[in-house]
Amino acid sequence: MPMSRISLLKGKSPEYLRALADSLQRAMEEAFNVPKNDRFQLIHQHEPHEMLFDRSYGGGPRSDDFVLIAITTGKPRSTEVKQAFYRRLVAGLAESPGVRPEDVMVVVSTAQGDEWSFGSGLPAASLLAPQP
Repeated sequence: MPMSRISLLKGKSPEYLRALADSLQRAMEEAFNVPKNDRFQLIHQHEPHEMLFDRSYGGGPRSDDFVLIAITTGKPRSTEVKQAFYRRLVAGLAESPGVRPEDVMVVVSTAQGDEWSFGSGLPAASLLAPQP
């Protein structure tokens, strides 16, 4: 039950944004153990003065096509799964919509089931628990 926030500078077309989101979803399904239809993504486009990033810290060089993807997930993944996911993600984004691997930053955070509510004021843990 991951939720992803995709942040980038303003100016990309709706088709570019859709390709970005679709490539992220594909990587999550193929390498991050996310089932199909488990898709919750928010895309945030920022003015240059609203998205500040170092062009070379920990990688780079980063361009104006820099994308920051913050993923909050309900169950922890192993280091091996996360590393495979990162590799699959940058390969997919390079293919479509054409983002260079140096321009992709990912942050994965974990939240417990009782820290989520999918709706109706009910904790996600109660909705996902096996029913008698």
